[in-house]
Amino acid sequence: MSILNQKTINQKICFSGIGLHSGKLVDLTLVPSEPNTGIIFKRVDIKTNNIVIPTYDNVVDTTLCTTLSNEYGAKVSTVEHLMGALYGLGIDNLVVELNSQELPILDGSAKKFIEKILAVGIKSSSTPIKLIKIDKSVSYKEGSKYISIDKSKVASEIDFEIEYKNKIISKQRNKVNIFSDDLKNVFESRTFCLHEDVEKLQKAGFAKGGSLDNAIVVSENEILNKNGLRNSKEFVNHKILDCMGDLYLSGYRIVGSLTTSQGGHGLTNKILRKLFSDKSNFTVIEIKEKTLPYQILDRSYLKSIA
Repeated sequence: MSILNQKTINQKICFSGIGLHSGKLVDLTLVPSEPNTGIIFKRVDIKTNNIVIPTYDNVVDTTLCTTLSNEYGAKVSTVEHLMGALYGLGIDNLVVELNSQELPILDGSAKKFIEKILAVGIKSSSTPIKLIKIDKSVSYKEGSKYISIDKSKVASEIDFEIEYKNKIISKQRNKVNIFSDDLKNVFESRTFCLHEDVEKLQKAGFAKGGSLDNAIVVSENEILNKNGLRNSKEFVNHKILDCMGDLYLSGYRIVGSLTTSQGGHGLTNKILRKLFSDKSNFTVIEIKEKTLPYQILDRSYLKSIA
């Protein structure tokens, strides 16, 4: 299967679970789709105007998750874990049907999405993939929070740093190349919160479906989950998963290097908006060759389409 051709899944996949913030049960179905159709969300509980396209400019809220809306007010939320899984697996085309606003949180990571997609298999087409190549460095700062995206010859990199006052989480940093690294730890890393924040979150209307089955809960000096962490950098790795999902709202996988300190959904969306505000910052490219050259971005192998 060529990594240079657009891909979907071989057959429908069904999930059922609870929304992390809404607490509502939701059924979700991944449906194969044709090349050049992209990722599409469809609210099957709404009869008309129910298509929501996952793009950075359709993001209407980034409070504790990423929420998208179409022009008619139909929304989908907590899309980042599924979108991160699709980014990492190289899935270009898919219809995501759901009967409620919020996607199911499942175990708090992308693990179950990955397992079921790999179980049914990935279908490759004869249509070349498209990528976004970063041409100019773009950065954004918000107090102590910082994010930048710069050009890279062959990589799709995320360098993420977090810093918490909590002694268990503390300061963590990790860097991954989405195109070439083993992303198992990233895919399996769960969302997390501080125990002292749970009541406050629920009073504010969030985390109604949260539990130790779908989130890491950290008290002052211990992790409350019986089996502890899945990997030593699970906190920052989950942030990388979120970032991957939010980056895929660019519409294509990105050839570039992103660096962020204390980032999150809002910061990633802001850097995308700044990036796409000036067309000289990037180029959308289409791979013409059927085999991957060592220098993937040598212009003899690429065709500019934007």
